[in-house]
Amino acid sequence: MKETNEIRVVEAQETPTAVLHAEVPVTELPAFFQKAFTETWNAMRTQGLTPVGPPFALYHGMPAATVDVEVGFPVTSPAHPDGEVEPSTLPGGRAVEALHVGPYDTMGETYGQLEQWMVGQRLRPGSVMWESYLSDPQREPDPATWRTLIHWPVG
Repeated sequence: MKETNEIRVVEAQETPTAVLHAEVPVTELPAFFQKAFTETWNAMRTQGLTPVGPPFALYHGMPAATVDVEVGFPVTSPAHPDGEVEPSTLPGGRAVEALHVGPYDTMGETYGQLEQWMVGQRLRPGSVMWESYLSDPQREPDPATWRTLIHWPVG
């Protein structure tokens, strides 16, 4: 099993976002991500919004054949609806955080480690989780170096 960096509990700040929100077949996620990043970026430019962090995907529940997902950027102030782009928020409060290093298709291992760690700490995982994409695959073509910060609210 791949080793992650430290798993820790953090206090997340509620942050406004500009997103595309949809139920997407898992096999179509890469195309949806590309569309969402392009459309939210264009809407942000039009509205004069500045990203205040890396692009992200927030998952409502665990992915199965399809996933309920919001994909976009955290922004300085709430976005206005623009085509398919809508305002949302990254939740605030206590969350478990871990850094995944490697290709996206191996993140299940990191999620498994997070779940085991939460059980050991007697923490109850929330119903949403989000991934902040710290690496740009177009600038860093080697998937082994990609860095993704996983946040999972806990109770």
